[in-house]
Amino acid sequence: MNIYVGNVSYDLTEKGLEELFAEFGAVSAARIITDRMTGRSKGFGFVEMENKEEGEEAIKKLDGKEMNGRQLKVNEARPREERPRRDRY
Repeated sequence: MNIYVGNVSYDLTEKGLEELFAEFGAVSAARIITDRMTGRSKGFGFVEMENKEEGEEAIKKLDGKEMNGRQLKVNEARPREERPRRDRY
């Protein structure tokens, strides 16, 4: 199950994100999305959990939870929309 985690602290690491969700079950992967140019966190990430029921429990318990002064937004990730390719010059 792929889970979107928004409004995270810019200081949160992928390890910290993984540890947060590991309380609910096995985590396959945890990614913090970063800006390509600066490498700085964009304030959201994704967690992949092996078990759907554990993922749903994590969503239920963590959505709206305050962490580092920010209220987390947690839900099942939607498939990525196909965007038109921009040519680079």
